[in-house]
Amino acid sequence: MLKDTVAIVGRPNVGKSTLFNRLIESRKAIVDETSGVTRDRHYGQVEWEGQVFNIIDTGGYVVHSDDVYESAIRQQVAIAIEESALILLVVDVTSGITDLDEAVADMLRKTQKQVLVVVNKVDNLQRRYDATEFYGLGLGEIYCISSLHGSGTGDLLDQIIPLIQPHEVSREEEKVPRYTVVGRPNVGKSSLINSLIGEDRNIVTPQAGTTRDSTFSRYTKFNHEFILVDTAGLRKKGKVHEDVEFYSVMRAIRSIEQADVCLLMIDATQDLESQDLNIFGLIQKNKRGVVLLVNKWDLIEKDSRTANEYTQLIKNKISPFVDVPILFISAIYKQRLLKVLDTAWQVYQNRKRRVSTAKLNRIIQQAVDQNPPPAVGGRYIQIKYATQLHTYAPAFAFFCNYPQAIKDPYKRYLENVLRKNFDFKGVPIQIYFRKK
Repeated sequence: MLKDTVAIVGRPNVGKSTLFNRLIESRKAIVDETSGVTRDRHYGQVEWEGQVFNIIDTGGYVVHSDDVYESAIRQQVAIAIEESALILLVVDVTSGITDLDEAVADMLRKTQKQVLVVVNKVDNLQRRYDATEFYGLGLGEIYCISSLHGSGTGDLLDQIIPLIQPHEVSREEEKVPRYTVVGRPNVGKSSLINSLIGEDRNIVTPQAGTTRDSTFSRYTKFNHEFILVDTAGLRKKGKVHEDVEFYSVMRAIRSIEQADVCLLMIDATQDLESQDLNIFGLIQKNKRGVVLLVNKWDLIEKDSRTANEYTQLIKNKISPFVDVPILFISAIYKQRLLKVLDTAWQVYQNRKRRVSTAKLNRIIQQAVDQNPPPAVGGRYIQIKYATQLHTYAPAFAFFCNYPQAIKDPYKRYLENVLRKNFDFKGVPIQIYFRKK
């Protein structure tokens, strides 16, 4: 049990994720009228009156169901309750006490943990009167709120703080790297997360699209510390029809934009598809570090040449950005997972690498002398000076007399020179030509 942690539980569609988003002051969890949108546990932090505590959003609790998702959601709810010091049971004033509310209340009574009954959607006097029905759950005082409009949430937070052990607000900026696992649906992203952290943190089923939201896990093992982000599978735009999946895709894209390193997973049993290349291009466009993970390698019949042949196939398709680590793994059998962590850390360091101006110019001058840029229209191009820009991702400016005359082949030549002399493996490099 974590003494600074609160769990939000309840039946489906009572507004748990809306309350979660309201308390953490962010639209981190997907909210939709469809029942059962939330599946995995979502973690966030709440700041109130100078105090901070952790909060967990859970999926809707359903009993007597054989549905594979609902069974897994119940397991996720049980883990969240076990981790927490205080439970918020969210109910819906518009429907009154239902059989599922009674079932959840009975389950919570057996935990012997303190429970606050939170009656949601109370936004007028009549509903405040109707909310008194929930005293019938026998869990003590009720707290009327509207998570959509925010009314009552301040009073609720005032009640929560004395019942747990929050910690003081720290204004120091976290410098923990963020690794985001991305890929097409059903390539094994959630299995990788679960294998790394050693628990069933995310729901895994054979059905594509199981993960809907981007979930965050703090990882502190084997001399590594980072934030690990699981994302929904990214399908082609034309195949996305449901609103929930649309929001899932948007969350996944946002997770890429916020990542330090993206772990792009590929299914070894399938060919490298155009959508894999689209995701790779999205990572490159956002200047994120990247490690390619070929998962389900245990299912492939192979000999001593198979890995090299597959590597060359991948490089041919992702060209010209081929300076990328490629690892062959099995998320289920935990093959080479420590190698994944070590490689991701190295790419993270490469992305932060700074090159001294003196050393950079010495190497670039040698490369230009050996292979000068081709003349254009009788004009000879002279590169006089180079420097690394003060950007988070590696970027270099080359000062010359005719910057607009330098073409892509020579730009790639200079990039290869940089990669040969400095370790930027797994990191896109930006090169700009400027007038001297």
